[in-house]
Amino acid sequence: MHLQNDTADSVWDSARRQVKDGRLSIIMPAHNLGHAIARNVVHVRDLFAGQLPFEIIVVDDGSTDNTRSELNGMAVQINELKLVMLDANSGKGEALRRGFACALGNYVLLLDGDLDLPPIQAAGFFSIMEQQKADVVIGSKRHKDSILRYPLSRKIVSNTYYLLIKILVGLPVKDTQTGIKLFKREVLEWVFPRMLVKRFAFDLEILTIAHEKGYRIAEAPITLEFKGDKWGCLRPSTIHQIMNDTLAIFYRTKILKYYQRLDVDSKQ
Repeated sequence: MHLQNDTADSVWDSARRQVKDGRLSIIMPAHNLGHAIARNVVHVRDLFAGQLPFEIIVVDDGSTDNTRSELNGMAVQINELKLVMLDANSGKGEALRRGFACALGNYVLLLDGDLDLPPIQAAGFFSIMEQQKADVVIGSKRHKDSILRYPLSRKIVSNTYYLLIKILVGLPVKDTQTGIKLFKREVLEWVFPRMLVKRFAFDLEILTIAHEKGYRIAEAPITLEFKGDKWGCLRPSTIHQIMNDTLAIFYRTKILKYYQRLDVDSKQ
C-alpha cells in the first residue's frame, strides 16, 4: 500500500488522537525468520517513526536459525526495540503473552513478524476503532474490501473454520485468524491472564474472552500477501490440535461458563 505524503500524514490523525501522550506497543512474534527479521523490524520502525510514540517488542519463539543473532544486532541500532527470547518453541499465543508482559503502551498492535500483512494497515485500524467506538480492531480476510493473494486451499480452510466457530462459539466476527490486531491495553490486561491456549486456537480464545467480557470488536479490510506456511503448516496433526483447542474453548465458554465465572471470582 503506497500513500501520497498528505494522505500518509492524515491517515495517522486518528491514531494520534487516541494514543495521545501514551504509546503504541507493537508485538511481533518470530520463529525462524533470520532471513527477514532485521529487514522487517527496520521497515516497521521507519513506518511508525515520527507518526506517534511507539515501541517494538520482538519475541523470538525458540528459533533454531540465526533469528536471535540478527535481533541482538538490531537491538544495538534501534532504541525503540525490545527483545524477548524464549529458549524453547512455546507457540504463538504464549509468545504474544510474554511480549505483552513487557509492553508499556496504552494501545497494542499484534503483528506477525513475517509481515505477510503490510503494517501500514494499522493506521486505518485506529480510524475504525474511533468511528465504531471499538475496543479491538482485527484484520479480516472475509471483509468485502479485503485484497487477497491467498491459496485456494487456505480459503477453504478459513471458510470452514469460520462456519465452525460461528456454530460453536457464536463470536460475532467473520475471521479470527488474521495476524494483525489492534487492542486497547485494558482488553489484553483482562484477556491474557485468563488464556489457556498457547499454540493453535489462541486467536479465537483471545477474542472469545474479550467478547464475553463485553468489549466491542470491529473488523477491518486487509491486503494479504501470502508468502508460505508459518507457525506450522496445516498437517493433519495440526488440524487435529486446532479442533481440540476450538472444542475446548466452546466447552469452557458455553458449558462451564469458565470465562464468565472468572469474571465473578475476580470481584470477590
